[in-house]
Amino acid sequence: MQRRLFLTLATALALAGCGKATKPADPNTLSVAATAVPHAEILDFIKPTLAKQGLKLDVRVFNDYVQPNVQVAEGRIDVNYFQTGPYLAEFNKAKGTHLVTIAGVHVEPFGAYSRRWKSLDALPKGATVAIPNEPSNSGRALQLLTREHLIMLRDPKNATATPKDIASNPRGLVFRELEAATLPRVLGQVDLALINTNYALDAKLNPTRDALAIEDKNSPYVNFVVGPESARNDPRVQKLVAALRSPEVKAFIAKKYDGAVVPAF
Repeated sequence: MQRRLFLTLATALALAGCGKATKPADPNTLSVAATAVPHAEILDFIKPTLAKQGLKLDVRVFNDYVQPNVQVAEGRIDVNYFQTGPYLAEFNKAKGTHLVTIAGVHVEPFGAYSRRWKSLDALPKGATVAIPNEPSNSGRALQLLTREHLIMLRDPKNATATPKDIASNPRGLVFRELEAATLPRVLGQVDLALINTNYALDAKLNPTRDALAIEDKNSPYVNFVVGPESARNDPRVQKLVAALRSPEVKAFIAKKYDGAVVPAF
């Protein structure tokens, strides 16, 4: 009897689990994971537009770059909007996920900041430089330093370079690899920090005024809406993309961010 009861309960639980997994998506709601600035701000701007089309946007804000992908890959959130193509490629490779880019929206020019020095020329020998600790953003930081002739990479086009890939470091810069979200908080403890614009804006830094060096408008690091392959043909996601790539959003970005965020469409 106990064995029969156990098998019955196990079957019921399995069926319940299957039912949950195959529950159809709410056609009137779309959940989107995003970092606070500028992604969630841009999403908040288009909420009224989508509401008029019968679509409620459920924006869930994260302060890291890992959980937004994890939760989309696990099906707990529909799509996300926070990352570049190189970052996604590294994440998929490291985690064995299969998320895809759906539509590019904007570029956040990556910048170098300092509270101790007024220019890169003033950096002393042995200066401490903080950069993101994951390959796509560390490569981006090192490419910017290469452009400014502070270092030289073995392959200047290596999008996932780390300090181990530096061929020449004439000033003997000392690199600290830290989580991207923490870089604004350590700005006063290092000589230079290479910071993603979303975190710079969140820390009340003005990239066009405060950065000692910054990527230009030709940066290849476009921020994408990302999701599973099935999201490409999801009518809710198509409405989201159309709203994000509208003339109204282009004007909003230009006015609110004054060059710190640049439309990619």
